[in-house]
Formats: sequence, structure tokens, C-alpha cells
Amino acid sequence: MNIRLPLRRLTQLFVAAATLGALTACSGSGGQAPPRPSPSVAPGTSSALSAAPTTPSVPATTPGTPAPTAPGSDAGTPPLGSAFQPLWPFTTLAQAQAWQQKYRSGGHQPWHLDPEQTALAFTQGYLGFKDVGRVTQRTVTGRDARIGVGLNLPPDVEGYKSTVAVIHLVRYGAGPDAPWEVVGTDDTTFSLTAPAYGSAARSPMGTGGRISGVDESIRVDVRQPSSTAPIGASCCIPAGGNAQPWNTTVSFTGASDPVLTVVASTGGHISEVERFTVTAVRTG
Repeated sequence: MNIRLPLRRLTQLFVAAATLGALTACSGSGGQAPPRPSPSVAPGTSSALSAAPTTPSVPATTPGTPAPTAPGSDAGTPPLGSAFQPLWPFTTLAQAQAWQQKYRSGGHQPWHLDPEQTALAFTQGYLGFKDVGRVTQRTVTGRDARIGVGLNLPPDVEGYKSTVAVIHLVRYGAGPDAPWEVVGTDDTTFSLTAPAYGSAARSPMGTGGRISGVDESIRVDVRQPSSTAPIGASCCIPAGGNAQPWNTTVSFTGASDPVLTVVASTGGHISEVERFTVTAVRTG
């Protein structure tokens, strides 16, 4: 059955609908402030790395994907898990999130998405081991990666197949484009067990571990991402044998970053650095 409304009633309904549409158009959400930019180059990283030739394919953010957490907020994001400390390249979750937003908006420094490039940048750029510039092994499982690094040697030279260190990395933050963060090394014939991983940093600091080898010479450096040079060093400790203990004391000054990197290295046979191991200590 058709129902006819009086002309006056139809006019009232039309005016009400037009008014409601105008109000709706004026009530859009306010624009968000642009994310705080991260440094053009991650602390301790060579600027050449920002133009890395190859990067892994990462799904773009699509409608329905949760928006990234604003820089400075750790809400709802398990950064690294309670077992890990952020060594490099980011010192805080806020830094990692700031890079993530810049990557999403303009593809900034895509090498952070490649665990191999991050491991090599850590070794050469941050630790300063320029002769260690080759990937020898790679294991990536979900948000966890182990990257072996080796010396830049010709294939027919002894030591070419040797792994100098196995860098342990994890994704720092949420989402498929969370950057890789170095959290330590996997050690076999050369270890750094003191100070304990994640313990409080104190100067002077006792360091030590175990080593297998012949005529080894151990150097210990204390580094932080905000400094280009070590803030403490101890050299050179003679060592050798089969799983023999070694130890030394290192003093440091100027610690300002929340996490410091303690790195022990040995070499002198075919290269200045032939093996190294790292651990993390906290200043806060």
C-alpha cells in the first residue's frame, strides 16, 4: 500500500537531511602531527649504507593495518623481550619506531630491513672491524636471525671459510617492517661471559671468558652508539690453549647511552681481528 505524505512534511524531511549531511562533512578527525624524524643516518652508521643496493620485499601498510605506535610510546609493543638488550643501531624503541614511520612514508634507509646488511654495518661501521665484511652463514626464523660474518679474503686463502662471529639480531618493534636490532653474538671457541649480559655497567669493569687458540692477543673495548670511538679499552691480553679462561679489567668514561657494548676481539695471525664476541651492560 502506498502512503502519500503532505507536501509540507516532505519539505521538512528534505531540510533535515540536508542539515545532517552538512554537519557530518564538518566533523572529520583532526590531522595528526607528522612523526618526529629520526637521524638521517643511524648512530654509528656510515652514510653509504643508506643507499644499500638490495632490500627484501616488505608488505606495504594496507587499510585495516594497525597504525604504528607513535614515537616515544611503548604501549602494546614488546620491544625485544625481557631476555635481550638493544645494542645497535637503535638505542630505544622510540628510535626504531621513528625510523619505521619514515620508511613507511618515504622508504628511508631500507637496509634496516636486511639482517645481513645490519650485521655487516654493526661489524664494520660500529665496531670498526673493516676487514670483516663478508657474510658466511645466515639463519632467519621469524623475528630472529643469526648472521655469520667473515674476513674479506680471496677464496683460495686459508681462513676464507672461517666465521669471525655469529651476530644475533631480532626485530625491534611491531609489524612486518620492524627493523633488525643487534642483541649479541653466539659464541663457540671465544666467549665473553663477564660482565653478565644485561648487568649494570660499572667502571672499572671486570671482563673475561674462555678461549681456544694459539698465541692469541685479546683486546676489550667498551662502546656506545652515540660515540664514534671506544669509551674504554684494555689491550693486549695473551691467551691460548683449549677453552682456557681469560680476564682483564677495563675502565671507561662518558657513558650516556642506556646500553653499552662490551666487545672482545683477538687476532694477529692473518688479520688484526679474527674472532670477536660481544655482550651488553646497562647504564640505568
